[in-house]
Amino acid sequence: MFQLGKTIISEDLIEKEFVCNLGACKGECCIAGEAGAPLEEEEVQILKDIYKDVKPFLRPEGIAAIEKQSTHIETEKGDLETPLVDGAECAYVTFTDKGIASCGIEDAYNAGKVSFRKPISCHLYPVRVQNYSSFSAVNYHKWPICDDACVLGKELQVPVYKFVKDALIRKFGEKWYDELEKVVLTIKKSVQK
Repeated sequence: MFQLGKTIISEDLIEKEFVCNLGACKGECCIAGEAGAPLEEEEVQILKDIYKDVKPFLRPEGIAAIEKQSTHIETEKGDLETPLVDGAECAYVTFTDKGIASCGIEDAYNAGKVSFRKPISCHLYPVRVQNYSSFSAVNYHKWPICDDACVLGKELQVPVYKFVKDALIRKFGEKWYDELEKVVLTIKKSVQK
């Protein structure tokens, strides 16, 4: 682990390799699990504000889940998440004609209907950020359904931090990412000695 500003970063972001392989996993990360996508507080209002523009991109099951539960839910622990369809996939999930999970929010973004791409937790995946009072922990989340992404990342030699570059910049800023790259170079040089 190393510190960068108010973040503590796992070296797995540098050492592990990852590139989503949607042809292999079919977007299982949007379907599997027991909870919706984690949301940040400011994203709750954004989802409420953009719902009418995102709704045409969603499946009927997703619309029904959102209209029953709201555009977000709050768990018993106070965590904010996207709602699920019958306790399964995220309510915002759509599927391509090849059966690959997509995101209705991102579909609306790509169509120019909204300026919000998708929740930052989704954009950052497989990186997870845990906020504490004085710092944020930035970790790589290993999930067996992403084994094919690890294989492809190794094949293409793409470290996790480069795979999620845009999302890290969106979350922490360009300056933070530039500093991260400097730290990576320093670590690589010290390993080569």
